[in-house]
Amino acid sequence: MEGDTFSGLGNGTQIDGKVVQTFQKSFVQVQNILDQNRLLINEINQNQESKIPDNLSRNVGLIRELNNNIRRVVDLYADLSTSFTKSVDNSSEGDSSGHKRSRPI
Repeated sequence: MEGDTFSGLGNGTQIDGKVVQTFQKSFVQVQNILDQNRLLINEINQNQESKIPDNLSRNVGLIRELNNNIRRVVDLYADLSTSFTKSVDNSSEGDSSGHKRSRPI
């Protein structure tokens, strides 16, 4: 897949296959964290409903973990945004047909 290009932006801009793989990897990471958050939220809700002191105390750590996970998702999306912007900028350096200009070595 490396070296392949995709033109899925609708404006003739091509994205390198390696970039697409990076995006896919990041989206899988985000989805895994969001799945974990769903489980954490369910456990937090159950603990809250039980009103058992030990369960309520456990929620403190679970909420911290949830907050850390949310920070990780925000960071991943920020990295994705930066990578996407750089990729589009690099891809659109060519002429209007979307072809890259040759750069002198």
